[in-house]
Amino acid sequence: MNVIHEFNHPMWVKTPLGDGLAVMVIDYGIHLNSCWVVALESQGWQIKHFDSNDIKLNRNDTWKIQ
Repeated sequence: MNVIHEFNHPMWVKTPLGDGLAVMVIDYGIHLNSCWVVALESQGWQIKHFDSNDIKLNRNDTWKIQ
């Protein structure tokens, strides 16, 4: 069963193509990695899909994430 989770508040993430805002995650189940849908800042907010292994959360002092 696929699950799509849209973030109420997009999260800043680091990707192999630069920083962007994660807008949703598509979970394909336990046998496949999740797919992150990210709007890339450096590419004019172009939408790209990334494997969960390629995503890192950016530093966020509000959430105490480093």
